[in-house]
Amino acid sequence: MNEDVQANPGYAAGQMAKAFATALTHESAETRERAEKRLERWRRVLSGMASGSLSIGSRTPVKGLPAWVTPEVVKGGFATGTAAASGPLLPYEQDAARRAGVACDRRSLFLHYLTDEGLNELYALLDSGEYDVVLPEEGALLAVAWLLRAGDRTGALEVLEAIGPFADRLRFSPRPGIPLGDASLVHRQTVGQVRERIEAKPKNKAVAAMNEALVVWNPFADELLEHWLETVEDGRVFAVLPDGWGERGAELLARYRRLARTHTLCGKHRNPKENLAILRSSLESLFAGKGVPGLLQHAVDSMVAKRGLPGSPEHAALRARQAADGARPAHHTVAQIVLARLADARENSGVPSIDPFIAPITEDESRRTGVTAGAVLPGWLCDIVKSALRAPVPTLIERGIVPSAEVLAELTPQLVAATTASAYPDPALRRLMAAQYTAFRNRRTLLLLNLESQVRMEELPWVRAMRHYRRTDGTGEREAHTVLVQLGELALQGFPGTALPNPLLSELGALAKRAGLRVPFVEELAADIFMGTFSTKYLRAAQLGADVLEGTLYERYYGIDYAAVRALKGGQRTSDAFDALCRDRAGDLAGGSWVAANGKVIEQAQILTTHNLAALVHPVGVSPSPGWDDLARRAFGTTCRLVRQVHGNPRPLSTVKDAAYAWRQAVFFLALCGLKEQVSAIAWMQDELDRQPPHTGARLDPVLAGLRHVLAGGSLDDGTAPAARRFTGWATGRHWLLQTR
Repeated sequence: MNEDVQANPGYAAGQMAKAFATALTHESAETRERAEKRLERWRRVLSGMASGSLSIGSRTPVKGLPAWVTPEVVKGGFATGTAAASGPLLPYEQDAARRAGVACDRRSLFLHYLTDEGLNELYALLDSGEYDVVLPEEGALLAVAWLLRAGDRTGALEVLEAIGPFADRLRFSPRPGIPLGDASLVHRQTVGQVRERIEAKPKNKAVAAMNEALVVWNPFADELLEHWLETVEDGRVFAVLPDGWGERGAELLARYRRLARTHTLCGKHRNPKENLAILRSSLESLFAGKGVPGLLQHAVDSMVAKRGLPGSPEHAALRARQAADGARPAHHTVAQIVLARLADARENSGVPSIDPFIAPITEDESRRTGVTAGAVLPGWLCDIVKSALRAPVPTLIERGIVPSAEVLAELTPQLVAATTASAYPDPALRRLMAAQYTAFRNRRTLLLLNLESQVRMEELPWVRAMRHYRRTDGTGEREAHTVLVQLGELALQGFPGTALPNPLLSELGALAKRAGLRVPFVEELAADIFMGTFSTKYLRAAQLGADVLEGTLYERYYGIDYAAVRALKGGQRTSDAFDALCRDRAGDLAGGSWVAANGKVIEQAQILTTHNLAALVHPVGVSPSPGWDDLARRAFGTTCRLVRQVHGNPRPLSTVKDAAYAWRQAVFFLALCGLKEQVSAIAWMQDELDRQPPHTGARLDPVLAGLRHVLAGGSLDDGTAPAARRFTGWATGRHWLLQTR
């Protein structure tokens, strides 16, 4: 392993260039402003790398800041050199300083909280739970107050000694908030976040212009057409002039000018190629003594041919539909009604029911806004509000509010926080540690090189000071194991065929540790920064896979010798033997990019370790209620869906990789079934494949043939099944799946 590997500043420069281009050219002012902020952060990254004040790839990337300080991190895991808890005082800090009568700076506020008055404020917050901790540092002074109230002056002084040097720069006091409530209920977004999303939704100018055309300009065009039709004889326009025709025409032109001043969204009436503009300009030309343009006859004829004569049944029906469409309330107006409904809901929490916020428009709202009573809210608005529903995770999955394993990972810290904190008997400390856990999980992951590990929560000085106050009667371990099993089953049942994302694995690992289980959950590695070696944890995970899968269909399909895997030795940090096995199984690594070569090696590690599936089975003990054969079928359904997306895809490689992962899950789930279930499930898969488009069937037929061949006792490595394929996702040349038509 090369200990001198450094992060490439070219990536940061590329991101800076993208932000610069967006800041200069994007049509949205808000987007340009966000891009300017990204540009400044990336400028700090490059400047810090050049000066040496930033060591990208280290777990302590910012010179002068200890590991426990939360760094500001941008895309790719690059630290900017700024602490996330630094910057100007936030409004709640300013308010606290004014109430305390101290200078409006962080050190003065910090010292205030160490006075009797300040400590009493912190004690009240500890007891009420009416605080919020967004960054871990914001819970530090609450921890100090709890330790002092518990009589642990030594522990409090140790914390103050660690954080004191940063009192002038970092926020260590909590934000105002509300108690967490029932720990079994979670929400995807707070009411405040929902409000921000709705308020940020721009008005759809195109829709507004279309509505204006339907309600204003189309009826006016009909009036102009009717006016010109009065002059038609034998199909020729302007053949006769009825009495009063000129006066009525003048009134129409005067009204046009009034409409044009008032209704400015739709500009089609000014387009000289549009029929409306031709009818109107012809009238103006006639009154100006210039005669009637030749385009008039064509405009009148085409309008009648297209929609019928004004007043005819078909024309009247068309205009009625258009008027109804145009009269529908603008989404912006309806959004304001929903914002008013949300006004009294607590900003930093979810809601137990969304029904009051997405109900049809009431009579009172109709009187105030002009929106028709009983009107139904548009779907996009309902979807935004739904994200604030606070309910058990299975309910959120069932209702589509949690649509993926990635979103499940976002919610998991809310559950794990309460479970982890249950080890603390004191209610105030339990609330604080739950808030601390959630805040810590919000830390963005750093880019780490040379097998360095991310900072652990126990490294925070104020968390470390609480380790003596955890109970050891086993209650917390049992609760953690229960939640661990539930989460594992939710992930597998809710999203079969989908990789467990790294944030979710981090939460599962924390629960396993709390439950007293030594589970080697292995993260998905990025092929473009892979260092060519795996930590010893990967060997342990592969050997755990041997405990679950030795002698099974999975072992035979992927050509694994799990007995040999058991015999591999590992070092303290890495295992040369495991690294060599993965490279050997990856086959020829020449003929393609180094990223693809890395990907092939990483994929073999995923196959050997089952990418955490075996760990969930044993020792965690996950056993999904629908049965393993049901998950195998659903994982195969995911495989088919992804392979369908390969057809005609200009950039299909990531989809091929995901499809191979889904297939690997299907094989794993089948391996846990009995022979009768395996035969039945594979027959179902063939029927399902026969229902797919021909290009999907052609690509997956050899994959399914390979599985049947192995089930019958054959091997995919001895050449006895030339039409069969072992499906893996990475290739250094053109993937065979993409060569199939």
